[in-house]
Formats: sequence, C-alpha cells, structure tokens
Amino acid sequence: MPVENIESGLVRLQVYLAHCGVASRRASEQYILDGRVSVNGTVITELGTKVTSGDTVLVDGRAVEPESVRRYVLLNKPSGYVCSLADEKGRPVAAELLKPAYSERLYNVGRLDMFSTGLIIFTNDGDFAARLSHPSAELEKEYIIETSLNIPRNLASDFEKGIRSGDAFYKCVKAEQMNARKIRIVLIEGKNREIRRVFEEKQIGIKSLERVRIGNVTSDNLKTGMFRDLTEREVTGLLALCRSSTMENNI
Repeated sequence: MPVENIESGLVRLQVYLAHCGVASRRASEQYILDGRVSVNGTVITELGTKVTSGDTVLVDGRAVEPESVRRYVLLNKPSGYVCSLADEKGRPVAAELLKPAYSERLYNVGRLDMFSTGLIIFTNDGDFAARLSHPSAELEKEYIIETSLNIPRNLASDFEKGIRSGDAFYKCVKAEQMNARKIRIVLIEGKNREIRRVFEEKQIGIKSLERVRIGNVTSDNLKTGMFRDLTEREVTGLLALCRSSTMENNI
C-alpha cells in the first residue's frame, strides 16, 4: 500500500489524526477504538474509516486540523518523566518540556521508561513517525547502562546470542562491556523494558540507563532536559536508515 497523503483525497482516519499532531498512528488507532473521535458529528470506532480535509474531525470534543509546519525535535529526557501525551497517574510528561517552545502538538516516536534518560524524538509528522517506529525499520538505538554490581563477563556475548526470560527472548545487535559496572548495548527491536528485564533475569541492579543514539542521531552535547530541532540531514538520514522496501508495504 502506498504512503497516504492528506492532500491526495481520502485517507484513513488514524493517518489524518497523525497529520494533525494528535498522536502517532498506532496511538490514534486506540483513540478511535475508545470512541474519542467523531467525524461530522458521528462518533467513529471503525479503523477503516476514511476522511478528507473538508470533514470536521473532533478528538475529545475538540476540533483538530492538519498542521502546516512539520516539526522534528530531539529531547534529552530526564529521569522521572513518562513518554505519553498524558498520564492518568499524574506523573510528569516529557512532552510538557517542549510546550514553551512549540505551539504544535508533538508526540513521542517510541518510548523510554520513566526512570531511563536520554534521547527521544518528538514530531507531528505521522509518516515520519510511522516509518521510524515500525518494527521492520530496524533502526538502531544505543544505550549506556551503569550497574550497582559487577557485570558478569559473559553477559555481553550472551545478550548478542539471545537470552530467554520466561516466555520472552531478548537479543541485541551488539553489546560491549566498558568496565566492571558499565556496558554499551545496541538494539533494533526494543521490546518493552528489554534491557531492564535482561538485567533482572541476571539479578543485576541498574543505577542508570541512558539512550545515547537513535540511528544517525546523537546527543551532540545536548544537556539533560534540553531539546533541539533535528537538522534536515538528520531527518533524511533517519529515513534512509529505515528499511524502506518493507515500510512502504506496511504503512
């Protein structure tokens, strides 16, 4: 299926919502299933529904429209912030750190858990978010982990070969032990809390977990809690690193 463009006519509702900066396509699908979206006064719960730029679309009773300016923002997330647009438990939300600088509604591409720090990308470009977050993109993410106990010497090689924990199987692209209590790990799939679960399986406490690279993008001395716009070269490079041949068949 070709990539849908809102200027070309009918598009799926979740695609339209992503172009409006409501949320990523996957999150927008859940908005629809939860009955939070209406089109021309009718609540929509069917994911196959298509709309045009002339339709009136409301999310939680508020009108949304496609945003004309595309934003691509890199945040160095501090510990203690969750990666969602809102949190039912009232915890601090990472997206709030961006609001003083951007009028557009930006959402995170992928996640970092509350106590992890480091790089996360925010955007209002649904196509961009879909390409980067799709599992078949195989975009590398690099992490530095510091532990409270010495790391077993065979952990890096075991993680590269694959570690089973319960019903899950975890495997990294590369692992390199930097010293007795510090290790560098590169993932492409990034299952939920994958690194933490591997270390829990080995009964090793994590002092800090920081994401230091996403594809071709690094912190470039960006301090914790600060953010910057991605350069055009970085955006183009990220898309080039995604496996486009499989992506265009799945977006």
